[in-house]
Amino acid sequence: MSGPTPQEQRVRSSTPPATPLDAYQRPGRPAVTGIEVTAIALSLLWLVGSVLYFVLTPDEAEPAGGSFLITMLAVFMPVAMIWVAATAARASRVMREESQRLQAAIDAIRHAYLAQAQRGAVNAEPSVTKKLDEIAEAARKTESALATFSTSRARPRHAQLPVPMTVEEPTHQGSLELGTPAEALSPPLPSDDFIRALNFPETAEDAEGFAALRRALKDRKAAQLIQAAQDVLTLLSQDGIYMDDLRPDMARPEVWRQFAQGTRGRAVAALGGVRDRSSLALTAGRMKQDPIFRDAAHHFLRRFDQTLAEFEANASDEELSALGETRTARAFMLLGRVAGTFD
Repeated sequence: MSGPTPQEQRVRSSTPPATPLDAYQRPGRPAVTGIEVTAIALSLLWLVGSVLYFVLTPDEAEPAGGSFLITMLAVFMPVAMIWVAATAARASRVMREESQRLQAAIDAIRHAYLAQAQRGAVNAEPSVTKKLDEIAEAARKTESALATFSTSRARPRHAQLPVPMTVEEPTHQGSLELGTPAEALSPPLPSDDFIRALNFPETAEDAEGFAALRRALKDRKAAQLIQAAQDVLTLLSQDGIYMDDLRPDMARPEVWRQFAQGTRGRAVAALGGVRDRSSLALTAGRMKQDPIFRDAAHHFLRRFDQTLAEFEANASDEELSALGETRTARAFMLLGRVAGTFD
């Protein structure tokens, strides 16, 4: 059996493909269906039977006017009822066919939408993968930079170069009392650098943010808080919780001052301004199930409480407001509300 000719192939290829709406095209319906044929047959049968009955039955008297009306009703009323029933049956059949075609059209549209979504997902997969790779690369750069800054400490005592024994003159040392830490002689950390470091660098190219973070890590107390904040932010990101996505209600500076001075309860409830239910639910669930996360969260809350008490003593209202907008402060609001710190 020979295949289609080239001309037939061109005709077939030029035919547009069927669309999902083709399933809802109204088909050609015959003018006379089985319902009408049945109704006509019953009507004729009834009329013929009525005529035979009245013709063959002998009349004892001429029918009066009332009897004539009753006779007409007896003849034509059943015919009318037959056609009413036929019309109702035809309408029911039409509605049933329309419903089937509508369901077929909906199914065809659904299948076409799913197919299009799958094709779109396949086409978008390379770009999404590329974007995820870029984000991962930026995160690796940031973590590498933080690790570098966190490990840049003074050389240990045993690693210092030995003093030559041939030197006869004694070396002059500063008048430090025994037990005085080296941090006591360093200048205090500026508030701007402290606040900028608690917000962490925005991107891997944020030179000012990394510079502020580097200066803050040289301060022992600030470095402890930054390390604790970095730990909880990393753990929260594992559940898809990022501080940039949270939009908490900002508390007034006097509320921060009250909390720093030891006030607890309803007076400082405004600090728990995080309203994101999904973040609160995920954090509360992990707080109950993950002991490592729970210990890191409580350690961070203690560090933030202690550091805030010292920072508030010399901070202005503008600096307290800026502190409340940092990523570290948002993590404190989230974890503090879950832990019941503001209850």
